Amino acid sequence: MKRKIVILNGSPRLNGNTAALIREFVRGAEAAGNTVVRFDLDRMAIHGCKGCLGGGKNPDQPCVQKDDMDLIYPEYRSADVLVLASPMYYWGGSGQLKCAFDRLFAITESDPGWKTPHKKAILLMAAEGTGKENEAPVIDYYESLLGFLGWENLGSIVAGGVLKAGDIAGHPELEKAFELGKRIC
Repeated sequence: MKRKIVILNGSPRLNGNTAALIREFVRGAEAAGNTVVRFDLDRMAIHGCKGCLGGGKNPDQPCVQKDDMDLIYPEYRSADVLVLASPMYYWGGSGQLKCAFDRLFAITESDPGWKTPHKKAILLMAAEGTGKENEAPVIDYYESLLGFLGWENLGSIVAGGVLKAGDIAGHPELEKAFELGKRIC
């Protein structure tokens, strides 16, 4: 069965290293017949969560704030797979990604029992540092997040040693991103 994949791109560089990982992933996913929707979060007007617990009353606009999250909510609801893509910033994801992800809670508030919709997830990340020690805080957070949400982890790719835009050219993780995308069906 073909899947709908939503990518939340937390990188401010539309042609940077994270974007290269996304391109290869999308190439593989589309080759497998999947549908992909990508949101470049840095180019969107998305405000931080207010923690008001006032969302969920309107299924079409579940958050009380009215901004570009209203474009993401319907795609997220119908997605089978959510890809979290970001450069590594201080051993975590970008603020753009965290901000948008926090706002997905409005969908959880739409459920009478506050149940978060079940998704499958993937992490794509470009990082300056290399090695398992450098990746550990990000991978621990990602896996813990999925555990708490009850989501299925389809994989994570951290391409280390890539600081400047273009450093990722020829990196072995690009092929892994393509293959990961191709395996989704």
